[in-house]
Amino acid sequence: MKLKYCFYNNVLRVNIIWIGIDDTDSVSGGCTTYVIYSLIQKLVEQEYDIIGYPRLVRLNPNIPWKTRGNGALALQIGRSIGKTIRIGSTHNQNIVACSILKKDLSSSEYTAVKSLVQSIIERYAKTDDQNTNPGFVLLNKKPSQRLYTTAVQEIVHLTDVVSLLKSHDALYKGYKNKRGLIGATAAIAWSPRSDKTFELITYREQDRWGTKRIVDNDSVQQMDKACTNTFDNYDYTNKHNRLVPHSPCPILYGIRGEHPTDLISAKSMIISEQTMGFLLFETNQGTDDHLQKKTIQDIQPYQSVIVSGTVVSPPRTIPGGHVLFSIDDATGTIDCAAYEPTKQFRNVIRELTIGDRVDVYGGVREQPITVNLEKINIRSLIQIREKTENPVCSRCGKHMKSRGTNQGYKCKRCGTTKNKPKTKPRKRSIKTGFYEVPVCARRHLSKPLKRM
Repeated sequence: MKLKYCFYNNVLRVNIIWIGIDDTDSVSGGCTTYVIYSLIQKLVEQEYDIIGYPRLVRLNPNIPWKTRGNGALALQIGRSIGKTIRIGSTHNQNIVACSILKKDLSSSEYTAVKSLVQSIIERYAKTDDQNTNPGFVLLNKKPSQRLYTTAVQEIVHLTDVVSLLKSHDALYKGYKNKRGLIGATAAIAWSPRSDKTFELITYREQDRWGTKRIVDNDSVQQMDKACTNTFDNYDYTNKHNRLVPHSPCPILYGIRGEHPTDLISAKSMIISEQTMGFLLFETNQGTDDHLQKKTIQDIQPYQSVIVSGTVVSPPRTIPGGHVLFSIDDATGTIDCAAYEPTKQFRNVIRELTIGDRVDVYGGVREQPITVNLEKINIRSLIQIREKTENPVCSRCGKHMKSRGTNQGYKCKRCGTTKNKPKTKPRKRSIKTGFYEVPVCARRHLSKPLKRM
């Protein structure tokens, strides 16, 4: 859809308003997707049309000051006609979106929408939390995709974003340290060019916020097996229902998948407490957009990387149950870690040995510089030989005796020596190919193997 904006009688008129919002939640509650859900209801009441699906855009998962899931939200509004699509419901009333524009919005409507967004933010944002720093942005022109790419892979500075907003004549407001402006702007900048997914999020009735959620595990498992275009629903090994969050937020559950119609079908299979409604989001979840191919010498803290190398130190388990090993390439050496929350994935890592060639995928922690593994591609495995017996003396036909650790073998009768025992190839318990962390430990942005 081509964006247009112009002046009629010296009054700015636009055909789309982009709205971006970020950092309204906290560990004690709240949810930025619910802020968008509430905002959409108010916009529809005031006869604005939602254009396309609202967007849930995950940003760099390694940033220390990130929000809980580091997800920012965006949507576009205007006046439209033509075919509508169902994007949600509220109290059994459908929420729909359109795509064909019919009428421009005036500058007075532009500022009215800002006031509406501000009132919603100030009602729902958890600004009493010291780590919550909301921001919202209104734009009539999308920023460059480069901003999104930087925000999902690197660090974006607030001063740069504010300069960009001023150059675009944006309406915006940041609260406290105003860091939410970064995510709000980056969410608008995202264009799903190569890959995207969807998430259907259901919301609880307000009087149940903070109480124990009622979502039937058996129905989630049945849905997972029946709806093959969904992903990251249930971890059977660790008995973890991934649909349900653990914070006291307004969300009841969220289902991720390839297409909105699949998600609506999946929702119909879930047995749960009554919901207030739901909303469908277009997302960058499960796309690996955060990953960059790097050599070891070029890796920087807070990046997420794909690095090819050779195992140069055997896996070792440290206190806490974390498993570490090292790889090198032509440019350097780096530690890689499968932390305790990755559960059985650590068993794969423990089977690596010096000489194996691997591609590691993961986020980079600052101190010490370590790749926190999300998945691994084992490209080749060396052959390991195991001792079957001491060597036999070629003269006497008797087994030789060991001379001590790493000192070889000697025939007691004639003195003949040999360096190595008889061996046979040992079967490796792992194979070449991809391995990923379990569903319970998977990051929002990590592409599941079923999508690769």
